[in-house]
Amino acid sequence: MKIIITGASGFVGQNLQRHLEGRKHGTQQLSLRQENWTDHMEKEGLAIVHLAGKAHDTSNTSADDEYFKVNKDLTIKLYKEFLKSNIRDFFYFSSVKAVADTVNGVLDEAIVGTPLTPYGKSKLEAERYLLSQTLPKGKRLFIVRPSMIHGPGNKGNLNLLYKVVEGGIPWPLASFYNLRSFLSIDNLNFLVEGMIGSEELPSGVYNFADDEALSTNELVALISETLGKKPKLWSIPAGMIRMVVKIGDILPLPLNSERLKKLTESYVVSNEKIKKGLGIEKLPLTAKEGLEKTIRSFEKGLN
Repeated sequence: MKIIITGASGFVGQNLQRHLEGRKHGTQQLSLRQENWTDHMEKEGLAIVHLAGKAHDTSNTSADDEYFKVNKDLTIKLYKEFLKSNIRDFFYFSSVKAVADTVNGVLDEAIVGTPLTPYGKSKLEAERYLLSQTLPKGKRLFIVRPSMIHGPGNKGNLNLLYKVVEGGIPWPLASFYNLRSFLSIDNLNFLVEGMIGSEELPSGVYNFADDEALSTNELVALISETLGKKPKLWSIPAGMIRMVVKIGDILPLPLNSERLKKLTESYVVSNEKIKKGLGIEKLPLTAKEGLEKTIRSFEKGLN
């Protein structure tokens, strides 16, 4: 039976489809941009993995209603088709940002969502709709909240950090101490496949994250070591940095307030619920192993 993937052309979708097909699962790419996409959707299958969505725009130029049209309204339409079908599982890839933009302590599934951005609010509203619906017997709903996903071929803040270190530029934000959770694409693929294969796993909300959290300073050191370089960490006063990045909020500079927040805030996510549900003690890759794999892909020019 097939696994239907929306957003299959994106980074996660491409990797997940490749992984599932390599494990002998049949897949179908479903483009929700296609006219009359409901007519092209398989009505029998193991699961729908709904990855399509509007990502968080760190430049803050997107209109608020765009997030709700894509992340909420389109999800509702797809879920209604799922309820009418003979497909067993529905995976909605939400985000930890549907719960909180900042985290004090460790984020688990019990924390009530209070997002501040249109992106987070649209994801949370979609979650609430899905959870409010009566689920027919024999069907399951999984709401997945991944932390920051990375892997070979992925662009983002990790790539920016890599270029800083590669260029021999000292890391000027060492005065910001933090801990962050990451999620390697390999661990994500492992968890999705495990959930589909575990018939006893109950419906619910599940956080995805690597087993360990790392500080940005540790990440800079890891990139440096992978490149055979000595880490260059500068502890410029945090207050001075915050004043400088305000310029980046106005001019198109590499660092603005939003990116500074992403690079320096603490955001630790618990993955204990999903590991307990699947009966596993640890994920295939440690956080450092996954990050090193991504870093080496930058070195090989796979970014």
